[in-house]
Amino acid sequence: MTMAERLTGKVALISGGAGSIGLASARAMVAEGARVMLLDLDAGALERAAATVGAPDPDAVAHQVCDVTDEEQVASAVRATVERFGRLDVAFANAGIAGVIAPVVEYPLDVFERVMAVNVTGAFLIAKHALAAIAPGGSLIVTSSTVGLTSEAGIAAYATSKHALVGLIRTAAKEVADRGIRVNSIHPGPVDNEFQHAIEVEAVGASPEESARAFESKIPLARHAAPEEIAALVVFLASDECPFITGATLAADGGLSI
Repeated sequence: MTMAERLTGKVALISGGAGSIGLASARAMVAEGARVMLLDLDAGALERAAATVGAPDPDAVAHQVCDVTDEEQVASAVRATVERFGRLDVAFANAGIAGVIAPVVEYPLDVFERVMAVNVTGAFLIAKHALAAIAPGGSLIVTSSTVGLTSEAGIAAYATSKHALVGLIRTAAKEVADRGIRVNSIHPGPVDNEFQHAIEVEAVGASPEESARAFESKIPLARHAAPEEIAALVVFLASDECPFITGATLAADGGLSI
């Protein structure tokens, strides 16, 4: 089997599809032969993402605006995927937000609740509706974070939400094992994208370059990941190459969590 055949015939749904990890994963999946449905809240970014992923085969990509905290919108997106492509094999629950950096005793309740809504409820709704539609032998992948395995001061909402996803995937993995469906979480460390750099600047309070270096000093591999490196892990979990991996938390963080 060649690399380009790993996802041939498979259909994937990706939330947060216009972000760097979602977009890189979509490109990697299409390159491996999959067809994908991209979901995102930002209509303009979503259209641009779909246009780049779909070249040179626009029939391989569809897109739909979706607020992952809205159950009917998520259910509609899953239905639209099956109607467009005839099946669903892979769901990648990737949408997420960071919140703010503040001590627990000062953390704004409205921000905490919004982070939980997007990161936890959003992933739950993708799981709820996608797992009902995913074909036997399929895969659900959830984006957590290295701080879903560890934590740092000031990130109560983000770390809490990312830890919660581990409970979600472990529960779901047991519930769908009889259908051969695998459920796993990925735990990226710092990725070279706008989302991460904004967090770094807020946390360190220096220039983007200085803040990035401060974070890299804590990473054993001493660098940020490229989105494509995280996408490679997503493709592996989406493929049939790991039929005995489920309920797992896979870190891709340069050693940050060890």
